[in-house]
Amino acid sequence: MPDEGAPDECARPYAPLVVFDFDHTLYDGDSGSHLVLWLIRRHWARQLAALLLMPLLLPMIAWLPTRRRAISVFVWIGTVGTHRRRDMDRLIDRYVQTHAAQIRPRLLPAALKVLQAHRDAGDRVIIATGASPELARAILDFVAHEDLPVIGSISGPFLGGMITVEHCHHQNKMRMIWDAGYDQIAIAYSDSSADLPLLKAARRPVVVNPKRSRVAMFRRVLPEGTPILNWGCVGRGGDPVA
Repeated sequence: MPDEGAPDECARPYAPLVVFDFDHTLYDGDSGSHLVLWLIRRHWARQLAALLLMPLLLPMIAWLPTRRRAISVFVWIGTVGTHRRRDMDRLIDRYVQTHAAQIRPRLLPAALKVLQAHRDAGDRVIIATGASPELARAILDFVAHEDLPVIGSISGPFLGGMITVEHCHHQNKMRMIWDAGYDQIAIAYSDSSADLPLLKAARRPVVVNPKRSRVAMFRRVLPEGTPILNWGCVGRGGDPVA
């Protein structure tokens, strides 16, 4: 399995770089939130702490400058007692293995078909996600794409638990992609307005599964003719694909 962010050695040299978001793009839902919810539900004390802090933390998550801190608090509540990254990785593996029946159907067949077409064409394909790279890899393992390079949010130890120390989100996602050694982006696929820096950096942006309330904004700020597609996320916007 390649190191996180490592260029795809199987792609031809100078092949187009194609970047996929993960949540609501390849995966129907927010995989990181599903994991954190499971971590918190493991014990009543974690649930109580999260419930008490929710009125403070939810508005912080909605505001971009404070989002990482609020997410970190929820992650810490769910992981206090976990002191090392490898212990966190074991928790992720346990979550994915015990929830395989719920997770597997969330991988979107239309999205995976497009991803496979890029790989078959020899493009350099990477995943850039706000979720943990270990979580995205474990989920992609269900469909034999576990070898894809994944750039994602990095957790680290803090006061007896884990917090998000590097959030792969918004402009920081672009910085993490460049820091990993990748160059110009040919095509980018994402659902999120938070990924506008990524979509604008791509020669060909493709919006998939956006919130319906965001479709007009995407049409306004992205180049004319930008595809806005729905790859099977019920309740989301975009033009349905066959």
